Amino acid sequence: MPAWTDLLARFRPTLAPVSPAEWLRAGSGALIGLVVTGVATRFALGADAPLPLLIAPMGASSVLLFAVPASPLAQPWSLIGGNLVAGLVGVTAAQIVPDALLAAGLAAGLAIALMLALRCLHPPSGAVALTAVLGGEAVRSAGYAFILAPVLLNSLLLLAAALAFNAATGRQYPAAAPAAGRATRDPAPSARLGFSAADLDAALKQYDRLLDVSRADLEQVLRLAEVRAYARRSGEIRCADIMSRDVVAIAPEASMREALHLLRGHHVKALPVTTESARVVGIVTQSDLLDKAAWGIKGPRVAFAQRLRHVVRLARAPQGSVQEIMTVTVRAARPETPIADLVPLMADGGLHAVPVVDSNDQLAGIVTQSDLIAALFRDRLAGPQAGAT
Repeated sequence: MPAWTDLLARFRPTLAPVSPAEWLRAGSGALIGLVVTGVATRFALGADAPLPLLIAPMGASSVLLFAVPASPLAQPWSLIGGNLVAGLVGVTAAQIVPDALLAAGLAAGLAIALMLALRCLHPPSGAVALTAVLGGEAVRSAGYAFILAPVLLNSLLLLAAALAFNAATGRQYPAAAPAAGRATRDPAPSARLGFSAADLDAALKQYDRLLDVSRADLEQVLRLAEVRAYARRSGEIRCADIMSRDVVAIAPEASMREALHLLRGHHVKALPVTTESARVVGIVTQSDLLDKAAWGIKGPRVAFAQRLRHVVRLARAPQGSVQEIMTVTVRAARPETPIADLVPLMADGGLHAVPVVDSNDQLAGIVTQSDLIAALFRDRLAGPQAGAT
């Protein structure tokens, strides 16, 4: 490769591929968020307000909040805390440093250092600090009032728009907190082999550079990379190779007592809930019967808290049926899904069984923890033998 081509390649970012639908989603979110923020600010301050109704840094904030909402730099504390810190530093610098250019540099530098110390780094806040110094006579005359409006007002309105838009379009915002553990000192099963949390912390300390990805997301990506590496080495055993095809299922209208009898009689821990056309609409487990049902002399019945959820979700009185306690959000696999993809779900996710569905979401089989363990054990035994031949 010629030297100039290699030099140009270094300037191009290595972003993950994004679909056109995501381009449209992010762009539409920024459009809606900024318009709502501007209109609401004008309503609050009046169209003839001397200060700008929508400051330029909000455009940069919208890139983070709508295009990369999982970024640590886009989280609510980063937005609100970063803009407040930058505004405070910028206004103070403008008042005590006569030279505007020196004040601007001082404001941005101190704002970055303080944001890092307070764990609220937000890149657009650097522009907030500059705006407080170089925004013109109206901004300078407003003094510290500039921090409340438009800086804080814009920030809160844009945050509200981001919360609503990301939720409506299926994006997790704010970023999900780390999953709750087992309330014991043991690490998660997947963390007992491979790298540990302490290894990751030590590596990040040694790297000593800011990453635009949360520690939890980074650990998840590395765990997934381990799973994919195993899948590559294991020859891509798929769910269709190990799943049980004669599956015991239950209808949504069936009683909880019937579900209990099926679980006991077939010695299974989960029952897929299917319609007459075999489409999977839920799953009922031993945990559902224990946690969501109240037990009496006559057997299980719907617990009070679950009754309220049922009325809200199905808009009818509880009847003691499976659909009132089943888990509606089902983690299902396809026949062609590599079994390595099921390891995180069962090891750390606590699932005892994963239904396997076809392209029409009809039940094709089920993979249990026993199926997975047997397949991994057989693959482990076959590995050395395959290498010896």
